Amino acid sequence: MTRAARLGLLLMAILALGGCATARTLDAAKPGAPVVYAGTRLDLYALQGGCCALDRFGAEAPAWPVLDLPGSALLDTLLLPLSLPAAIGGRGSVQGGL
Repeated sequence: MTRAARLGLLLMAILALGGCATARTLDAAKPGAPVVYAGTRLDLYALQGGCCALDRFGAEAPAWPVLDLPGSALLDTLLLPLSLPAAIGGRGSVQGGL
């Protein structure tokens, strides 16, 4: 099995086990919640012992944020062209939530 295939399987396992923080924050659509790197920020918040993820991000942190962090960072980076315009209020139809 190639290294890329193993990495893909690992990312899929992480998503299946605890949910992806990025997907959770995109689905939350909470007004005022962070949009840019929201999943990564949610994971870091949980790792630092944050108490109120639901109030701050509109989503609960994954059960294993340390395992979710690399996948969320990758997905947040891929979604950056969509999240940046939403964060700065740019033109277009990009908004938080699904």
